[in-house]
Amino acid sequence: MPVEFVGFLHYNESSESLAPTGPVVQPDFIKSFARAQEEGDFDKALIAYSSSAGDGFLVAQYAAAFTERLGLLVAHRPGFVSPTVAARKFATLDHLSGGRASVNIISGGNDAEQQRDGDYLSHDERYERTGEFIDILKKTWTSEAPFSHAGKYYRVEDNVSSVRPLQKPHIPVFFSGSSDAAVEVGARTADTYMLWAESLAGTREQLDRIRAAEARHERDQPLRFSLSVRPIIAPTEAEAWARAEEILGKAKTLQAKGAQIFGRREKPGQPQNVGSIRLLETAAQGKVVDKRLWTEIASLTGAGGNSTALVGTPEQVAESLLDYYDLGIETILIRGFNPLQDARDYGRELIPLVRGEVARRDAARLRSAVA
Repeated sequence: MPVEFVGFLHYNESSESLAPTGPVVQPDFIKSFARAQEEGDFDKALIAYSSSAGDGFLVAQYAAAFTERLGLLVAHRPGFVSPTVAARKFATLDHLSGGRASVNIISGGNDAEQQRDGDYLSHDERYERTGEFIDILKKTWTSEAPFSHAGKYYRVEDNVSSVRPLQKPHIPVFFSGSSDAAVEVGARTADTYMLWAESLAGTREQLDRIRAAEARHERDQPLRFSLSVRPIIAPTEAEAWARAEEILGKAKTLQAKGAQIFGRREKPGQPQNVGSIRLLETAAQGKVVDKRLWTEIASLTGAGGNSTALVGTPEQVAESLLDYYDLGIETILIRGFNPLQDARDYGRELIPLVRGEVARRDAARLRSAVA
């Protein structure tokens, strides 16, 4: 079972522990960051979404011009662009990039953040709308004859698109969300279901829960799973933990200054996002969970995003990633706190270890099957 690696493509070099400098959108950085991940054997790079961020479609198109193989996973939030229009935008990007487009559908887990762009639906309504949105996306991508749709959130009459994706049957659909409403929609409509890195036990529980929902639906292909985590690697374990403490100290300093992380402005108190709540529950188990899952950045930031880390040597972190792989995780999203240099380090020191061990296991299984 091959493993896929997804990186992260941002507009400038910044993180919870690294304040951005210069313009918000920096073309030279985007180009360097995309190329570093392609050279590091990443399969894709995620372009995130928020109510104050730039346009992910434009960043993906720009990055595609300077790369040849790197997939472009564009986060997209239903509710602001008609699904037929979004489908044509993604299909166009797929052609311009040579079949490298993917979409990460995010419905939104924070009412205030949604309302900044004018969306006042409730949490469960947003996921209900997402299910309808994805259905229309796929119809627009695959229908050669005109189709109509009359639903609760969208109405389409006699639509047919002259631009359909290069990828068949359609562009890969990634999905995020941990609430019950999210699981029901994602288990039916997604190709890959994305999770943040909880403890192994918590991740196993999430997978079992989503697979149970998947079994209630007829699907053409089984659902794949992705895990997002923040590796902190160094030549020795002691150096890796020292680096983690340095990152935490810098993050505390930035937080004290009121610095925004990737444009996010979260209100104080318990997060609404169920995924964030689950990460904080993991953090409540200790600063380090399992072998080396470090939770202090999640605790500090309120787990507003992918914020748990695996700390250790490349060999140790690879071992921990393989523990998640053994649970059924086929896609691993990794990004660092020093984004550009970390991407280079991952490509040189971490990704080859994981790919090599997965290939060794696959070869051993094949030999056993033949025998």
